[in-house]
Amino acid sequence: MSLSLVSNVHLDDISSKIRSKPVPWEGYQRAELVTSEELALIKKVDRQPRAKVESIHLSDGQTYALLYLRLLKKLQRVDTMQCLLVLIADALLDHDERIPLFARAAQSDPDLPYAPLLRTLEAQDDFVQLKSAQILTVLLSSESTPLQHQHLQPFLKVLSSLVQSQSQNKRDVAVQCLESLLARPECRRAVWAIPGILAGFVEILRHKPGPQMSYQVIFCIWLLSFEQDVAEQINKKYDIIPLLITVAQAAVKEKVIRVIIATFSNLITKAPSENLPAMLVAQLLPFSKNLSARKWSDEDILEDVQYVRDELERNFESLTTYDEYMSELASGHLSWTPVHESDAFWRENASRLNDRDYEQLKTLIGLLGSDDPVVLAVAVHDLGQYVKHYERGKRIITELGGKASAMELMTHPDPDVRYHALLSVQELVSHPWSAV
Repeated sequence: MSLSLVSNVHLDDISSKIRSKPVPWEGYQRAELVTSEELALIKKVDRQPRAKVESIHLSDGQTYALLYLRLLKKLQRVDTMQCLLVLIADALLDHDERIPLFARAAQSDPDLPYAPLLRTLEAQDDFVQLKSAQILTVLLSSESTPLQHQHLQPFLKVLSSLVQSQSQNKRDVAVQCLESLLARPECRRAVWAIPGILAGFVEILRHKPGPQMSYQVIFCIWLLSFEQDVAEQINKKYDIIPLLITVAQAAVKEKVIRVIIATFSNLITKAPSENLPAMLVAQLLPFSKNLSARKWSDEDILEDVQYVRDELERNFESLTTYDEYMSELASGHLSWTPVHESDAFWRENASRLNDRDYEQLKTLIGLLGSDDPVVLAVAVHDLGQYVKHYERGKRIITELGGKASAMELMTHPDPDVRYHALLSVQELVSHPWSAV
């Protein structure tokens, strides 16, 4: 993996300034922190022209890879760590063949190359932290065997913090690091086990980033969707399907739509029953029909769009009206679709909300805590319909806490929520108690 795959203009600008800053190498020798041999070697490359340093790396690359890592392990002043990280990054830039030189440092010291880089990753200095992340990503991504837990796990925890940061540069570097690491199956499984990373991705997309950041975040989600567990659970945990549809509808870059549709294709292929109903509720079918009519420069997009459209159509034809309602309920995105106001639907299906120990009814009551006024209005309306068409409903709703929640909504700021809460509470109060 090339170092250039994790790039950031802010890091490049600071690196340029660091290359010309003096470091007190002689002072380190006097303090016996650096040997005379190490001093002689580092002075040959410190603040020297790029061509001269390149020549030295060409002839003595292994010696210098070991030198940089050893010095990084024992010297902890911020300016010194900055200098050493820039020297390491410069040695690796456009020279992937030098990556094994750093990996082989483990033969001289088992702590190398990772222990010093994982320590600097925890530094309070932003540049040191992000430059360490950049270098770690290159080294870890290039390993020929599965990554060791003690190297991967602390790195991913830091990336989780960075991807949720308020700093644009931290988010940018973290997403690029993850984009490279997630090509490895063991990294996908490890990332899925750290909820903060996915939560960070979702938060970034909700804030409508630029096309490049959108693409990189969704590329990470696409890589994750190759894992069976992820495909089965990602929408339930992170409500990712409606979010990706919203991003696709607003996208101006073809590559953003391409990676979203490829993600949907994976989710359908690996976990159709978990994802197709949510896709139908989120209106992906009409959107996919619209996409299939467009002209694309990349033929793979059309192939994926047609696959997604065909699977949605097949699933739509087999859905009953109650299946649609359950899918909408499970998604949490209730809206005024025809079933909610159909007396025939409620007469036929109200009692089915009691199945599996009132599972669907509990979900409906849970939605009375939503932040979305439309969801609240529809949910409290449905509660009234349930009570109206199921004679024992009043007692069940009261025992499950639905009556208290509905009464609280009578004072909600939104007039539509207040109106439907009033109607439902009237149903709850006016229906006679029935023996169970």
